[in-house]
Amino acid sequence: MAIGFVFSSLVHSAQAQGQETQIRKNLMERIPQFPKIEEITRAPMTGLYEVRVEGDEIYYTDAEGNYLIQGSLIDTKTRRNLTEERVDKLTAVDFQNLPFKDAITLVRGSGKRQLAIFEDPNCGYCKRFEKDLQKIDNVTIHLFLYPVLGQDSIAKAKTIWCAKDRGKSWTDWMQRENLPSASNVNCDTQAIQRIVEFGRKHKINGTPTLITLDGTRVPGAINANQIERLLTEGKF
Repeated sequence: MAIGFVFSSLVHSAQAQGQETQIRKNLMERIPQFPKIEEITRAPMTGLYEVRVEGDEIYYTDAEGNYLIQGSLIDTKTRRNLTEERVDKLTAVDFQNLPFKDAITLVRGSGKRQLAIFEDPNCGYCKRFEKDLQKIDNVTIHLFLYPVLGQDSIAKAKTIWCAKDRGKSWTDWMQRENLPSASNVNCDTQAIQRIVEFGRKHKINGTPTLITLDGTRVPGAINANQIERLLTEGKF
């Protein structure tokens, strides 16, 4: 029986490899401009295959690559967006590997809960988000200056980073648009570039972006109730 099981497994493995080869061949020949295929796996839906390109971009196809589908795969029984869940796993960031030495750390109350945020000083959504964030207590905020909206954002980020009290300077700017004057001309601002490189590597494409303890990213200006719910659930 054991020999039969092994033989059956080998047959299925060979069939799967053959189907993957066929899918790759047909897609490459028929769509020359299609991005390089990084992985092909069986999708949760019978007869459907997941085609992953460019890290976290998902397509679906049949066993021969005759058809290509772009969109979300929804489990109607559980009402789960399987494609979204898959992308979340692919784009997850290990919280412990965040560049904390380059962060501005703000502690409120006991600071027992943790929150990591990537923000641009010229981001209007970030300023709205910051107003809601003021309502959250007993949290340690790891703020990563992520100036991706142009040269003025970079200049403001450097000014804030080089201020005597970085946390206060950030809050003064985001809440009251009061930017400190540049005081330390010899300030090392390489931390900002390192954060930008880290964000690009992990495809953090917008601000604000929150990173949870389990590595999930939460893009956009969520409100205080949503932040508190995530903290209560142990996400942060």
